[in-house]
Amino acid sequence: MFIRIEKGSSTPISRQIAEQIRAQCLSGRIKPGTQIPSVRQLARDLAVNQNTVLRVYEKLMAEKLLDMRHGEGTFVVDRLPRNELKALQVRFFDELTQVTQQGRLLGFTADDLHSLLDDALTQTQDSSNPTDDVSHKQKTGDPA
Repeated sequence: MFIRIEKGSSTPISRQIAEQIRAQCLSGRIKPGTQIPSVRQLARDLAVNQNTVLRVYEKLMAEKLLDMRHGEGTFVVDRLPRNELKALQVRFFDELTQVTQQGRLLGFTADDLHSLLDDALTQTQDSSNPTDDVSHKQKTGDPA
């Protein structure tokens, strides 16, 4: 399970964590029945408060995505609600459309946007690779 926290984001950390776990469960990236990290372990890995992770897990249990088994751990449920996946896909497309519109307003061409999306896809294929700031700065013209 890979989770990326944007500390400077206006989106609360708990929401960032919940959305990423939800998306990974519903997309099949985390398979049904898979044990996920304990509250303590995930909090340590993400450098966040344990209560934040606990609230996320409780929320996802209420959504019937996770099952907390006393003495065993927390698991992705065996049968996921498929209607949730469709809703996430629609929301993703809406957000992608908004980002594309913002990019156009900032002067990016279609080729620029394709290149940036390719970079993002490459980054997410291997989550162990750090962001290649030099490549991104060259493509966006960011001198910093």
